[in-house]
Amino acid sequence: MKTNGGMIRDMSEKFDTSRLPRELSSVFEELVARDPYQLEFHQAVYEVLMTLTPLVTRKPEYQDLAIFERITEPERQVMFRVPWSDDQGQIHVNRGFRVQFNSALGPYKGGLRFHPSVNLSIIKFLGFEQIFKNSFDRPAHGWRKGRCELQPQGQV
Repeated sequence: MKTNGGMIRDMSEKFDTSRLPRELSSVFEELVARDPYQLEFHQAVYEVLMTLTPLVTRKPEYQDLAIFERITEPERQVMFRVPWSDDQGQIHVNRGFRVQFNSALGPYKGGLRFHPSVNLSIIKFLGFEQIFKNSFDRPAHGWRKGRCELQPQGQV
């Protein structure tokens, strides 16, 4: 795998889109072109599209309604700053993210978790997988995920 500073330069080296039907490979390739550095999100979408492959032939109307494009693109993505001061009074600024995928069943619900390694790709990956997890429970809530890239211990 060719890398440039740890980043994959060519998505075809990581994801074999020839294993996907043409309809799904185009959805995946457009997603990768739109957000090229969101590898965790790409992996989650690729695995779900691989699972949905039999559905493409059984339900061609899903393609006509752009269902696959709609489930892979969040309704809303918010990035915000979180200023805070440490115990020594030093001001720090971190990023927070909120990704909301689907409000069809009701309002979004959920809190924020804090961790210094978080990024938008991870939040999109977690929110995307939440769609399918919640679809089995049928809650009356939309699907979302949010986090902030800081560790709250020792912070005022």
